[in-house]
Amino acid sequence: MRQAIYRYDYRRSGDQDARAVVRHPVVVVGAGPVGLAAAIDLALRRVPVVLLDDADRIGEGSRGICWSKRTLEILDRLGVGERLLAHGVTWKLGKVFCGDELLFSFDLLPEEGHKMPAFINLQQFYLEKALVDRALEIDGLDLRWKNRVVGLEWRNDGARLTIETPQGRYRLDADWLIAADGARSTIRGLLGLDFAGVTFEDKFLIADVRMAADFPTERRFWFAPTFHSGQSALMHRQPDDVWRIDLQLGPDADPEAEQEPRRVRARLDKVLAPHAYELEWVSIYTFNCRRLDHFVHGRVIFVGDSAHQVSPFGARGANSGIQDAENLAWKLTAVLAGDGGAALIASYDLERVQAADENIGHSTRSTDFMSPHSGAERRLRDAVLALAPKAEFARRMVNSGRLSLPTVYDSPLSTPDEAPFAGAAKLGAPVPDAPLMRPDGTATHLLENLRHGFELIRVTDGGKGAARPDGVDGMALTVIGADFFDHNGIFTQRFDATPGATYLVRPDQHLCARWRRFDPVAAARAHRRALQR
Repeated sequence: MRQAIYRYDYRRSGDQDARAVVRHPVVVVGAGPVGLAAAIDLALRRVPVVLLDDADRIGEGSRGICWSKRTLEILDRLGVGERLLAHGVTWKLGKVFCGDELLFSFDLLPEEGHKMPAFINLQQFYLEKALVDRALEIDGLDLRWKNRVVGLEWRNDGARLTIETPQGRYRLDADWLIAADGARSTIRGLLGLDFAGVTFEDKFLIADVRMAADFPTERRFWFAPTFHSGQSALMHRQPDDVWRIDLQLGPDADPEAEQEPRRVRARLDKVLAPHAYELEWVSIYTFNCRRLDHFVHGRVIFVGDSAHQVSPFGARGANSGIQDAENLAWKLTAVLAGDGGAALIASYDLERVQAADENIGHSTRSTDFMSPHSGAERRLRDAVLALAPKAEFARRMVNSGRLSLPTVYDSPLSTPDEAPFAGAAKLGAPVPDAPLMRPDGTATHLLENLRHGFELIRVTDGGKGAARPDGVDGMALTVIGADFFDHNGIFTQRFDATPGATYLVRPDQHLCARWRRFDPVAAARAHRRALQR
């Protein structure tokens, strides 16, 4: 097997030689995709951050591979989107089979006018490498390898960590601690916290193989194919001629025996014949659909798999974790700067628990459909599959993993609409992208220009000036029809925009208020509400 492995040197920190325990505004534990995204986001917002990881390398197993449009938009704001897009395999089409017969196809992004695609497939170690490279470019981000947290004192004004390194132990204090240390979170264990939820008994074989094949670039899912009778199968293309194969094994499979190369090859031969292939990575996994009761525990905040776990079908794990990081970073920045009220951090818990419950619900329903628990459930599932080629309602019931979409928050940070709006822009959701044109004729996209702060977007109304709200700092103003032009009408359509319409966008690009007519007083009030002041 071949895997790209990137190694990083341990370096002694000045904190290890300090006479007193050094205090930092934010410490992030775990340099996976979620921890790296959180640390980069904070550093770009000029918050000094220390990022600790207990390893000195990345690249052991490809693990996550599917990165959603919303996640790519976040990563683009962090400065790595275009390099990921250049390396990844772009896709938006999927096919679902029953046996060897096609049930239906779907298109995840049928309309044009977005910078980022519906999904790219890219091995997680490539994503991590891009994020590490980006982290090393940013001032104020101190990335420390081979720094393992072994102790935690939970305090009202932060946390004190004991950290083990190749050169001994040291301690540091954090005003805020972000736990991004994965499903086996050390921080969660040190606080005595546990998940509530369900672990499913079914076992799945996951294998990455390298082969030259001309299969189309699409998500292919089978219920009970002839090459894997009675179970489900999934196939995805990755870069470097690598393909991901998932095979359902059932609850009684022996994980150790199923990972024997000869047994793995016997299964894969049935899927891939007559293509020759080389095994890259093999693992056995079970599904977990569970979460912490709360993600905020004083000054300790959990993100990603340390806070919640879902099945891999639907690409909801790492994608939702990166969206956790984005939700938290701007709020923590505002609180540290004194701009955000005490309830702003609580809104992270409220909004991302909503997202976790939504993801857990989708994952649980997918797993129940793929692995019915009773004879009645199996008969219903089989009847749905039999009807799907003929009936639209049955196709909507087929569940091979509802693919990751961002959550529309029911949030106290949002100002309720006073007038009706239609279109794709929904209150509480990330604003949809749209192609725009600058006054000099160069092309751009809306989200490229909504980067790190609150943004008012106003549509011109007959050439009148756009007044800035009095007494509001840190709120940028963009005028459609002056700063940018909606040359093909897509912004107008997606935002249901009319002359004078105004939209307030949060620093995480979620829409939190809108009006048919610009009102500086209302805008200032909505801004204060979004900061929970």
